[in-house]
This record gives sequence, structure tokens and C-alpha cells, in this order.
Amino acid sequence: MTNTDPELHSKETQHGLRMLLLDGIASQTMGVFTTGAFLVAFALHLGASNVVIGLIAAIQPLSQVIQVPAIYLVARYRKRRTLVVLSCIASRLPWFLVAAIPFIVPPAGRLPVLLLALCIYFGLGAIANCSYNSWMRDFIPERIMGSYFAKRMTLSTAVGAFLCLVSGFAVDIYHDKTGDVMGIYSIYFVIGGVAGLIGTLFLSRIPEPEMTGQHVSGLYETLSAPFRHANFRNLIAFLGLWNLAINFAAPFFTVYMLSRLGLSMGYVLALSVLSQIMNVLFFRLWGNLADRFSNKSVLSVSGSAFVISFLLWPFTTLPESHSMTLPLLVGIHVLAGISTAGVALCSSNIALKAAPRGQATAFLAVNGLVTGIAATIAPICGGFMADYFAVREFSFVAHYGLIGGPSESLTVPALNLRGLDFLFVLAFFLGLYALHRLLAVREEGEVKERVVVQEFYGEVRKFARSISNVAGMRSLTYSPYGTLREERRHHRRPSGWWRGD
Repeated sequence: MTNTDPELHSKETQHGLRMLLLDGIASQTMGVFTTGAFLVAFALHLGASNVVIGLIAAIQPLSQVIQVPAIYLVARYRKRRTLVVLSCIASRLPWFLVAAIPFIVPPAGRLPVLLLALCIYFGLGAIANCSYNSWMRDFIPERIMGSYFAKRMTLSTAVGAFLCLVSGFAVDIYHDKTGDVMGIYSIYFVIGGVAGLIGTLFLSRIPEPEMTGQHVSGLYETLSAPFRHANFRNLIAFLGLWNLAINFAAPFFTVYMLSRLGLSMGYVLALSVLSQIMNVLFFRLWGNLADRFSNKSVLSVSGSAFVISFLLWPFTTLPESHSMTLPLLVGIHVLAGISTAGVALCSSNIALKAAPRGQATAFLAVNGLVTGIAATIAPICGGFMADYFAVREFSFVAHYGLIGGPSESLTVPALNLRGLDFLFVLAFFLGLYALHRLLAVREEGEVKERVVVQEFYGEVRKFARSISNVAGMRSLTYSPYGTLREERRHHRRPSGWWRGD
């Protein structure tokens, strides 16, 4: 496990890629059972307040600070696989302690023990992540990076969506039979811990290329090197702003649906799974486009679609729920699912490709540090802004009637912003500015956004034809837009026609 391989032959690479694929499935399984809704529900049953819930959400991004000393570990020991495996084993063992909290820890100490376990899990995970990013930068061939990670994320997300549905129903069944849910949450944490250790086994079987460069001379030089690199500095600015925009609004989507729209957890879960299904369907498509063109080109298109979904949330209430609320929510989750597949895939890949060989550890660690700080600050600021706007409203109505005529008239609410609506609008503009900063990033193979849009539409047409052999259904995938553009170009009058030139 500790030996690096100076040259990776094709069979070794293929074996390693298969192991990495299995690790993705195992890691996703661990994530389903140990984080997200189950962890929050478990904490609430232990008596956690809103402040504690917010602290739990902040531990992971705050842990990215540990990537700074992790750079020195990687540079000194130069055994990235060993560091990843040991860190993963040590970080995943605390989940067995979390599972035992309701049975062995006195009530007064349960929340402190939970927070301590999470600090260990995320802290050691940050060390593993620092080593892992550098390792994968050298291991995965650049020519297949987009399509490979798309395949990995497709499989892991599909497994995660299935497990999410099954485990959610299992909680209800367990509660109906026992009248309690703490037991099943403990079972889930054990399953998650076991899945994480299995994933570590797969990681240990992935070959490691010989590490070159990566000599760290001092803290200042380590932290400043990525900022002295003009292109990577622009990338850090984009990813930092992007994480700020996303985490400013995204943590409040569920709150909005439960409190403002009054939806049941069943509807919220169904919409979440719908979004994950769209992820699964479009990961490979975005990955192929990223390999053919560039991650930047895909990000400019998928990121634009994602921020547009922010702007659609306020229209689900005008000012209360209406007949189009549910269709709009379905549309938002479909659009977000399609777009986040491209965003999640390419935002990580573009950093991997932009980090110079021989310096990937420091560059990717600093990038993780910046994005982690942004992801920590954003929901805190969003929470304060939500409280500020909770008692404020902005409305705009469309009115039609006769001047001085009868009282009959038509008044339609065109826009109404209340509470969290303001956050979504602000996040939209933050996202637009982040995408503006993306323009300064340079990547080999980048093309104009319209080229990616055309290719994306073409791939969607192929996909639609492949899943339906009904001629009438297939015909719906054809749009006259391309033909009309060609006709317009063909019949466009030459300049100076009005002068008779």
C-alpha cells in the first residue's frame, strides 16, 4: 500500500479506475446514512437547538482549514495513498461512537459527543481530501477526466437516490412499530460507517503515480503560490464567489417548502429524488461535453441555468401558494437537477486540470480552503438576512381597467417578495457575478456558450430518441430553431442594401 508506481500501465489504470468507481458508490452510501436529513433529525431528537444545527452545518466547511497543515504532510511523506487510507479509516470510525450515543452517553453529554465526533470525521476527512485531490490529479488521464467522473457520479447518485427513498420509508415503518426512531438512526450510522470502511478498502487498491515536485518551503509561500498564478487566482475567485452564492440560498430551500409552502416531508423528499434522477440522467452528457470542449464552457451554460432556478422560487407564491405552485416546483427541481449535474462535475474537474503538475497538493488545498470559508460564511449571512427580511415585503401588481369607469377591473400580482424570497433574488445576482468572474479563467479547448448549448440540445434529442421508439414522440425532440437560424442567415440582406449598393 505504501509503494508508489513510477509508471502506470494500462491494466493498472483500468483496475484503479474500477476501484475508484466502487469507492464512489461506497462513499455515497456512507453519505446517505450519516449526513443530511438523518443527521439533523438525530440531532433534533438529542435536543439540538437551531444554533447547534447551524454549528453542525458549519463544521464541514470550517474543517477545510486543516488542509493547510495537510499540505506539509503530503509534501514530507509523499505517500498520498497511505495518508488517504489512514485518514479515512480514522475519520470513519467515530460513526460507530455516534451510533452508540443514545445507549452509552448520559443525556447531558450527548450533543457535545456528537459535535466532537463530527469534528474528528470532517477534520481527518479534510486531510484525506487534500491527499486525494493531488493523487487523482496525477492518476486519472485528463482526456477522460470529465466522462469518467460523470460515470462515477451517475452510479453513486443513482444508488444514493434509491437508498434515500428506501431508508426514508424504513424510518416511518420503524417508528410505527416501536414508537421511536433513535434505534434506526443508530443502525443507519453503523451501516454508513461500514460502507465508509469498505470504500477505504477500494481506495487502498488504486495505484499511485510517483509524486513529483510538491516541496513546501514555508506557510506564506504555500498559501500565496496559487494567488501568484494568474489563471488559478481567477479560478479561486470564481469558485469562492460561486460557493458563496450557492450556500447563501440552497440551505433554505427545504425550509421554504416546509414553512412557507406548507408541503409535507413526502413531497419534499419526492422533489429531492426527482432532482437526483435528473442528475443521474445528465451527468454523462455534461461529462462528454466537458471532454469535447472544456469544463469552463460547460460551467458557463449549466451555471447560468442553475442561477435562473433561484429566480423562479419567488414565483411559487404570489404572495401565497397558487395553482401553479406545484408545477413550478417540479420545473425548478428538474432544471436544478440538470444544471447541478454539470456544475458539480465541472467545478471540481476544472480545479484538478488547472492545478499545475507537481504543485497540485498546495493549489487544490488552498482552493478548498477558500471555497470552504465561503461555504461557511454564506449560510450564516443568509440566516441573518432571512431574519432581517422576515417582516419585509416588496410587491408589484399588474392592473387593467377603465379610467374613471366602472369598478370592475383586473388586478394580477406580478411579483411578491417576502422573507426568503429576497435571499433567492440576492443569490441570483451573486451567481451572475460569479459567472462573470468565470470569463477570466482560461482553459484549453474552451468554446462559446452557444456551441455548448447547441451540442447539449443535440445530445438531448439523441437521448430522447433512444428512450422512445414512438415516431410522434420522437418528432417532439426536433425544433425548427436551427432551421430558422440557417434560413435567416441565408436570406439576411447584405449591409448597405438600403443604399442600393
